Amino acid sequence: MLRTKTCGELRRDNVGESVTLAGWVDAVRDHSGILFINLRDRYGLTQIVFSHGINTEQLNLVRSLHPEDVVQVAGVVQLRPDGIVNKKIATGEIEIQADQIVVLNRTQVVPFQPSSPELPSEEVRLKYRYLDLRRPAMQKTLGLRHRITKVMRDYFDELNFVEIETPVLGKSTPEGARDYLVPSRVSQGEFYALPQSPQLYKQILMIAGYDRYFQIARCFRDEDLRADRQPEFTQMDLEMSFVEMDDIIETINGLMVRLMRDVLGRELKTPVPQMSYDEAMERFGHDAPDLRFGMELIDLTDIAAGVDFRVFREAALMEGGKGRVRAINAKGAAEKYSRKDIDGLNSWVIEQFGAKGVAWFKVDAEGKLASPIAKNFSEDQLRKIAERLDAKPGDFLLFSADTFGTTCKVLNGLRRRLAAELGLIDADEMNFCWIVRFPMFDWDEEEKRWVAMHHPFTAPLKTDLSYIDNAPEKIRAEAYDLVLNGFEIGGGTIRIHDSQIQSRVFDLLGLSIETAKSQFGFLLDALQFGAPPHGGIALGLDRLVMLFAGLDNIRDCIAFPKTTKASDLMTGAPSNVAKKQLDELAIKINKENK
Repeated sequence: MLRTKTCGELRRDNVGESVTLAGWVDAVRDHSGILFINLRDRYGLTQIVFSHGINTEQLNLVRSLHPEDVVQVAGVVQLRPDGIVNKKIATGEIEIQADQIVVLNRTQVVPFQPSSPELPSEEVRLKYRYLDLRRPAMQKTLGLRHRITKVMRDYFDELNFVEIETPVLGKSTPEGARDYLVPSRVSQGEFYALPQSPQLYKQILMIAGYDRYFQIARCFRDEDLRADRQPEFTQMDLEMSFVEMDDIIETINGLMVRLMRDVLGRELKTPVPQMSYDEAMERFGHDAPDLRFGMELIDLTDIAAGVDFRVFREAALMEGGKGRVRAINAKGAAEKYSRKDIDGLNSWVIEQFGAKGVAWFKVDAEGKLASPIAKNFSEDQLRKIAERLDAKPGDFLLFSADTFGTTCKVLNGLRRRLAAELGLIDADEMNFCWIVRFPMFDWDEEEKRWVAMHHPFTAPLKTDLSYIDNAPEKIRAEAYDLVLNGFEIGGGTIRIHDSQIQSRVFDLLGLSIETAKSQFGFLLDALQFGAPPHGGIALGLDRLVMLFAGLDNIRDCIAFPKTTKASDLMTGAPSNVAKKQLDELAIKINKENK
């Protein structure tokens, strides 16, 4: 070994020991001819001292060093002199009195210093990812990721789960996001698809009798990216047989208790609270609500139906009861938002959500609602609105009048934005909840057909199965999402294990028997050979790590992430390939479309 100790493990108890360290030069300092090196590896940082007792050649070698040079240092551990203990680092009580240094490798001038508190742009960080990964913050996050997966594996092993790998090269299926396709050289003109999830395979495993399966699975989706989404991602995948929804929820609650305790050193009270999808949309406008603050959505449609303000009245009287007038109350925020700020919120709502805009009132010192639109309301109507919103002097009221879906998007967006701007979010809080009883189907206006809200293998609630032929919009699914701080970190369903019910669902989705057999034939066949009742869930590992680490960008939780254009700036992927490779695959590039 080129080292006997790491740069993060030496303490007062090691004083007097002869040690050898190796790592990267973090900084070099010259104090009146006495030279100091801060030596860094992923375990920490140690101060090295080179005094006049060392030969001139070695001192000159130290003076020639630059940050990020790789060196090996030998010496004796000693206490730092009184008054210069560094309490900010774990090795701050000691230093190494060096008697030898060897340069293992020189560095070119680095585009940024990994230990610097000032970071370059994300583009630079991703291009030089090997430097970015040297940053202590990145090393801490990836260490946290390792710890989370270790705890997961131990937990499921204790519960008699078996970890089974499923194929990466599989069959393309039509549901979900776009597939990443892989051309076959052997069967030219045909393609594999990279898995968006191990969904079909894990159901097959249940039919095969492996009643408790899990996997840390790599998945791929060719979709538009954002801060919490990547084209290739990792999920903790789980499936269980002979269970109901509550059994899976209880299993994952236990996992969250273990992760919170073993990873963060905090206790999570169980059971984790549950909320129906309908309640979440009514109260928060989103199926992954952030419960760390209030500012819940309040419905005012009944009051709005009788006002003279046309925007409110028309929404309240929209045909088929599709319109709503709803609002949020930002307590005590009236003075914090000027007319210019409100105009900015209005423009943001229009651009972000395609809404018509946002109406507002401020509550004055006498408790009255003040706004340019106040003249369109009677005193009694203003009083009822104030009572409904629990409006007090200094409050700031924001309204959306539109379809139910649009009011959800607008007020959820405003709720989250205002909470961040007003400092209402406790960054240390970890607020879990389950969202249950989702609608099973959603109407696709463009294709004029029903689509599965989760996936076509989701089981309907037994009490709702009678609606499948005449009122599919009423069918609720045995589906459940786990939410943490306003992010969905996991989602699952009880699966259909009856082939007849599966066929009826395919019919409703517009999938013919021939199409269903072509795309899912192996699963449909398997369901006829003694399929047990089963269900599962997948937790987004990348997103879970992001939240446990207190970060807001999923790329900081992945060693080698892609950009928002799905490219790897470090390697240059995706890239062109040789014509010979394309010929072997019988692929011709259409240059007009390139």
